[in-house]
Amino acid sequence: MRIKLSLLFFLLAFASSKAQYSFSGHIDNKEWHDNVYLSIIEDYRKISGVYSEQIIAKVKTDSLGFFKFSGDQLENENRIYRIHVDNCFDDDQNQSHFNGHCDDSKEVIFIAKNSDTIVFPFSFDKQMFCDIKSNNEKAIVFVKIDSLREEMKFAFGEYRSEASRKLNNKKWFKTLQDFGHNLNEPIAELYIYSFLSDRRNDLHEHYLEDLKTNTYYNDLLGRLEKRYPNSPYTKQYRAELTSDEFIVNDKNDSSFNWNYLLYTVLVLSLIGNIWFWLNRKKLQNKTLIEAKDQLTKQEQNILSLLLEEKSNKEIADTLFVSLSTVKTHVNNIYKKLNVSSRDEIKSLFNS
Repeated sequence: MRIKLSLLFFLLAFASSKAQYSFSGHIDNKEWHDNVYLSIIEDYRKISGVYSEQIIAKVKTDSLGFFKFSGDQLENENRIYRIHVDNCFDDDQNQSHFNGHCDDSKEVIFIAKNSDTIVFPFSFDKQMFCDIKSNNEKAIVFVKIDSLREEMKFAFGEYRSEASRKLNNKKWFKTLQDFGHNLNEPIAELYIYSFLSDRRNDLHEHYLEDLKTNTYYNDLLGRLEKRYPNSPYTKQYRAELTSDEFIVNDKNDSSFNWNYLLYTVLVLSLIGNIWFWLNRKKLQNKTLIEAKDQLTKQEQNILSLLLEEKSNKEIADTLFVSLSTVKTHVNNIYKKLNVSSRDEIKSLFNS
């Protein structure tokens, strides 16, 4: 009896020791479509937006707008995640999700790992930090950073003179940098770094000047290498910092060196993009072949007719089966290919 009880306790302990994440919350079903998406962000230059390659899960809300993501497949160390809702669906959704933009969307960005439980406020409203409940104290740092950036926008908008802009650039650059450092989370510092070093930003010139003398940037690299040595964020930051330091140090050298670097980067970028798209296409084709192999012979026949844009009645007439039989096969095809419409099927096989 004691042996059986010991074995039972061991099994319960083993089951409970496996990390499980849970991200849940509510959205306003009257305002948003009932699809909710979870994305992992491995490029800190793509933190905000809608990118299909980042989406790792999709759930539907219940009648009250409640949603929940759970499982055990996330990373065991902190990563950046996004939950978003949008009204870009049906014909527009694939295009919107691929170009990283949807005019009618809302998102919440957070830090989490595989063992975290996070509860988000209704409709992702983030006015109060305490609205987001998490067992990971780092989860809400992006909310705090965004709040500080809102203060900065107000300060810049109050006085629009050139003198005011220069003073604000210097003040807020330092304020944001120090704020990030004090968060004691290098990933959060990258969120601030990506903003301060953005070439489209007025602060970019100040960043390049600061890079010449400030040891902060190499210190940040050290913190990332210590805490997240193998993460994509560390690799990306190391490459960007090396490139920017080269630009700063060689700014007064001959234009030949600068052009050489520029052409090299462009060529490497072109090669990298070609390699990415070729391999992506191979992976897509392999996935489609595997998915299609799940279909029965009749389902494959119906799939071919669906791709020819035949209606259910036309398919029934062609295959000499009843309309209800066609509908059953179509539903089975949807489930096996993990799609919900004919348009999604066409996107899968025509991309």
